Amino acid sequence: MQAKSEAAAPELDRIDRAILRALQRDASVSNIALSRKVNLSAAACLRRTERLKQLGLVRGIVALLDPVALELGTLVMIGVVLDRSTPQSFADFEQAAQKVSGCMECHVVTGEFDYFMLIRTKDNESFNRLHAEQLLYLPGVRQIRSFMVLKQVLSTTQLPM
Repeated sequence: MQAKSEAAAPELDRIDRAILRALQRDASVSNIALSRKVNLSAAACLRRTERLKQLGLVRGIVALLDPVALELGTLVMIGVVLDRSTPQSFADFEQAAQKVSGCMECHVVTGEFDYFMLIRTKDNESFNRLHAEQLLYLPGVRQIRSFMVLKQVLSTTQLPM
């Protein structure tokens, strides 16, 4: 029996998947252009797209910005180890991590670290400042290890469909 908090995965047919693939590539596509790509009438395409949004499969429509052009070209991965593994220490850290400048992602992980954070800054000097002014003061942290990204090989927002 399925728990109430776990919703059953919605049934998606090939057209639903085609709509999702197209929106992942370019969410600014007009409904008419999208309907042509998936071989549906504009009205049917709009109904399906709205249904996918209502199901929570489309969480938002965003613009992907160029971090280098916006002087945020330095990417740093941070491994964090907490001094205690209690629900409260995790909650305190997670609340504080959401306020770290330039923090793009924060994940609870298995293995040597408790969390991995992905941070964007202007350069090494600004990361040094961020480290000294914010990261060192995160609650419950025993250890922080920084990994400066030398070259970004792949970064995508597209889920495999």
